[in-house]
Amino acid sequence: MTEQQVDILLVEDNPQDAEMTIRALKKHNLANSVHHAKDGAEALAYLFDHPEAGRRLHPKVVLLDLKLPKVDGLEVLKKIKSEESTRAIPVVVLTSSKEERDMVDSYRLGVNSFITKPVEFEKFMESVQQLGLYWLLLNGFPR
Repeated sequence: MTEQQVDILLVEDNPQDAEMTIRALKKHNLANSVHHAKDGAEALAYLFDHPEAGRRLHPKVVLLDLKLPKVDGLEVLKKIKSEESTRAIPVVVLTSSKEERDMVDSYRLGVNSFITKPVEFEKFMESVQQLGLYWLLLNGFPR
């Protein structure tokens, strides 16, 4: 089976948040190639353990929740930013955490952006749309 290049790696364990994120991206035609990892271990496997020997498929952006089962978001971020092959991938923390420590740790580990998920549905949808537009269409990314 050949893996497809994805634009967005969505790392989110909450099914409702994942569904809303994908829905917001689809609404603005930004979800053609999203891979949804349901925990940190699945995200790391996607980025580093492809069955195609020697070939790694990298997304244009990773949308990363922090509070994840198996491997937490900060560990995923640390691994992405510590490896030469993935260091340049933009990582946006998209979390419900309002803890100052989470923000400080995320930036210390190299996150590109830290966004607290809005609770209100419409604001959440708008935030995801703006994220998608910026990171997929406006941001330059080396290939």
